[in-house]
Amino acid sequence: MHFLLEATVMLGAAVVAVPLFARFGLGSILGYLCAGLILGPSISGFIADPESVLHVSEIGVVMLLFVIGLELEPARLWRLRGRLFGLGSLQLFLTGLLLTPLGFMLGLGQAASILLGLTLALSSTAFALQLLTEHQQLASPHGQAAFAILLFQDLAVIPLLAVIPILAGNAGAEDANLWLTIARTTAIVVATLLVGRFIFPRVLRIVARSEVHEVFTAAALLMVLGTAWVMEEAGLSMALGAFLAGVLLADTPYRHELEANIEPFKGILLGLFFLSVGMSVDLLLVMHNLLTVLAITLAILLVKILVLCVVGLVARLPRQNIPRLAAVIAQGGEFDFVLLTTAVAAGVFEQRIASLCIAAVTISMACTPFLYTLGSRLGNRLKPSQSWDNQFPDDDPPVIIAGLGRFGQMVARVLKMQNVPFTALDPNIRQVEFIRQFGSRIYYADATRLELLRSAGLDRARMLIICVDDEQAALTIARRARENYPDLVIHARARNRHHAWRLQELGVNVVVREIFSASLELSQEVLVGLGYPSASASQAVRTFRDFDVRLFEESYQYRNDNDQLLESDRAAIEEFYKLFQSEDRPHRDTPKTGEHDDDHQKPH
Repeated sequence: MHFLLEATVMLGAAVVAVPLFARFGLGSILGYLCAGLILGPSISGFIADPESVLHVSEIGVVMLLFVIGLELEPARLWRLRGRLFGLGSLQLFLTGLLLTPLGFMLGLGQAASILLGLTLALSSTAFALQLLTEHQQLASPHGQAAFAILLFQDLAVIPLLAVIPILAGNAGAEDANLWLTIARTTAIVVATLLVGRFIFPRVLRIVARSEVHEVFTAAALLMVLGTAWVMEEAGLSMALGAFLAGVLLADTPYRHELEANIEPFKGILLGLFFLSVGMSVDLLLVMHNLLTVLAITLAILLVKILVLCVVGLVARLPRQNIPRLAAVIAQGGEFDFVLLTTAVAAGVFEQRIASLCIAAVTISMACTPFLYTLGSRLGNRLKPSQSWDNQFPDDDPPVIIAGLGRFGQMVARVLKMQNVPFTALDPNIRQVEFIRQFGSRIYYADATRLELLRSAGLDRARMLIICVDDEQAALTIARRARENYPDLVIHARARNRHHAWRLQELGVNVVVREIFSASLELSQEVLVGLGYPSASASQAVRTFRDFDVRLFEESYQYRNDNDQLLESDRAAIEEFYKLFQSEDRPHRDTPKTGEHDDDHQKPH
């Protein structure tokens, strides 16, 4: 019962604080932090043990890295290697060098001061990526640079953790098992990569064919949590393991379905993580050592901003993106808590020093939304030659096709012939597996789910093409897309005119009846087969097409009144007959096959 009460109060605090802070433009993260601060031991004391909450909420960071991994296909990750190791190493080592004097000021030795500098050089993956995602900046130049730096920092956590026992004076004991530990860790990583690459997709295929959605969700959670647990057992970062699992599944047809299933859990647990960070702030310690904590916080922020500006110049980022890069990852990181706690347990740092640094890191996190706002404003003042928002990244195709059956495939082929990139979603796993053999970008996903459309990049797409067979599914997709993206261009396939009218009611820009053009084309061939000249057959079909299109548009106003609709159709058909009767009709009789030549009059 106590657990239910705590969970209820935390959810209630988040529901109140986050929308309130978002309403005033302060961002959701700061809302979570303040709610956690109020609930934590420093103010109300409602949550007496923030560490237990933080331990559980770290799964949110794990899931965040898994979802990010899903966005990075191995080939794309390989293309990032220059930024990953170049920019990442430059930022980490230069920042660590400039922050090393903090250790001397706190009374640490040389080696411990270097470790502290490198630890404080780490940034918060959760805070930075959440901000970039909220502002739709992850695909921007500064977003890509920030991601590469953060990923390198996550990799750097591993050797930093390995150094701590050596600094504690346990080097001899560590040397005895060093090679055994390295071999064991390498074996676990290789095994995990093999399972993720070859076993996971086969398991997902079997689960997808069962068509039981909750089992697919369970399979997604199993892969994330299982991989994270294995990596933790190997002495590596849970988040890093989840990221690798996501990368290995990024080029499978299940990518968007996995992301949509993980997203709700990730969002809730990330919010819980930010809550727990706010709870862990020791206000009493901060007040008693206010100047020291503020000095550490200021040093972290200023040094990182300076270094990141240098990194931005080295990376040749557009000048408007440099202040945004400096602001988004200037804070301390969640792995600082892990490293500082481990160092205290090993006797490298005193508890007081670690507590002061943890307080400073937490305050720097709280400053991040304000810093990012300032960085964005400064970036907006710098005149860009061309905004990146007007261009679509290579991995975000401008067209999304919902449904790749017989109808959708024809649209996709035309786009492919014109080198127009697209992303296709289809809920039939057999169809997906077959089409992917030809190199098409198609994913196993139910496009009626808004979170899947967002995962596929609908918020960055120029056009949505609805080609699903089911009428109700098409209406659902159109309604949800139009409600959430009012400026999006939507083209849709309609089964009949009533379905087309309903799609138009929902704001679909262009509606095409699926059998209309094909039946007219067949009608023209029928007339030619009966002996009509090609020009005459074409003219007759074109006349009927114009009439039917006009009738379709005029009847739209009577779509919900069957009696009025029948009367309107009857009047229009009579008008159509009179149109033909008023024309010159000496040659209206159908010629027999073979009796016409090029000089024959056109029949109507």
